[in-house]
Amino acid sequence: MNHLEDAPLSRFHKKLALFSSGGPFLDGFVLSIIGIALVQASPALGLSSSAEGLVGAAALIGIFLGGFLGGWLTDIFGRHHLFTIDLIAIIGLSAAQFFVTEAWQLIVLRLLIGVAVGADYPIATSLLAEFSPRKYRGPLLGAFVTMWFVGAAAAYLVGEALLSVDGGWRWMLASAALPGLIIVVCRIGTPESPRWLVQKGRLDEAAAVMRKVFGPQATLDDIEPDTEGTVGLGALLRSGYGKRMAFITLFWTASIVPLFAIYAFGPKILGALSLGDSADTVGAAVISVMFLVGCVLSLLLVNRIGRRPLILHSFVWAGLAMLALGLFPDAPVAVVMGLFVAYAIFIGGSQILQWIYPNELFPTEIRGSAVGLASSLSRIGAAVGTYLVPLSLAGLGIGPTMVIGAVITLLGFVVSWAWAPETRNLSLSQASGLTAAPTTATTADRGGVAA
Repeated sequence: MNHLEDAPLSRFHKKLALFSSGGPFLDGFVLSIIGIALVQASPALGLSSSAEGLVGAAALIGIFLGGFLGGWLTDIFGRHHLFTIDLIAIIGLSAAQFFVTEAWQLIVLRLLIGVAVGADYPIATSLLAEFSPRKYRGPLLGAFVTMWFVGAAAAYLVGEALLSVDGGWRWMLASAALPGLIIVVCRIGTPESPRWLVQKGRLDEAAAVMRKVFGPQATLDDIEPDTEGTVGLGALLRSGYGKRMAFITLFWTASIVPLFAIYAFGPKILGALSLGDSADTVGAAVISVMFLVGCVLSLLLVNRIGRRPLILHSFVWAGLAMLALGLFPDAPVAVVMGLFVAYAIFIGGSQILQWIYPNELFPTEIRGSAVGLASSLSRIGAAVGTYLVPLSLAGLGIGPTMVIGAVITLLGFVVSWAWAPETRNLSLSQASGLTAAPTTATTADRGGVAA
């Protein structure tokens, strides 16, 4: 028995998964709270339309910068220390927002908060992936994305509660410091990844961590060496790892561009479909809940049917649902809502795999850098897509806008059909090896979706 890969799901694993998911929770919180806070902050600070746009985009730009920075740093200095340092930065920067008096101050703070939030993704997911047994690695990593929606919902509740308070926008923006403080306290004492320690030659420390977490019977023999040996950062852009980076970046982008657009402009999109004012608001709330439902259902399926079938089914059915919305924008309200709900549920598969695939397909030495780079690159498409949605609605109309979203989603299916490997039941070293997991479609593993 391999005491790391075949370990039962312990209290340590559950706590690590919960505390690691603080990053996406804060991501959803800080990105969502700003929309409510600007209702009061804009007149208070005298923000112009362009300044509002910069305030809103600053955190996204920061996440883009922080993703690769955090991944690169965690591969060099380890997961353990950075696991708490980035949260301390979020706490301090969030609290500092309470005292801003000018627009540029808020923009700079939002940018730096985004950097810290973006850095936490590769740090936390690398640590969790390297401790998780193969049987539970997929669900534990996939659960990350569900916490984004929980954070967004929490921000909405906090924002609504403070909206009637004089100067409430300051408390809204500073409020992220409270969950950040709770998370960082919980993270204190988390051990360093034994895989990273072995990769750095710190064998005595790695052995001590193995015994502490997995029991006295666990040894360094339970840590399988990465099958490709020493791999440099340049491998992200060449050889088989370059192909994997292209796959991760493309499918991630195809997954979040339409989703971010719908999430950000749900009421506006539903309004363009002439559902009525009340239906717009209620419908947007229902769709948001369905995104979370889709992620939870996918967590239950990721080990049962495998990674490759899940991502193929996710893209094809979500893409077809969105295509139907584009082709029949004047359909009855029940049909339109049904198609939106179908998209929200089916796209959950690709959402949870955004955190599973990157951590499984790259070796320990560059895992953090790979996750960070993929996260950063995908944000470019998300930002561009979100920016273009209102322009497309105004210039092309709702039908063509939905068709464009469907095409992007179905391109994700094509990329996944060509390159998505099956890593279910593989050890982390096997999954990260270039020759271990199939990377092209085969007759035996087509996932039940016709070509």
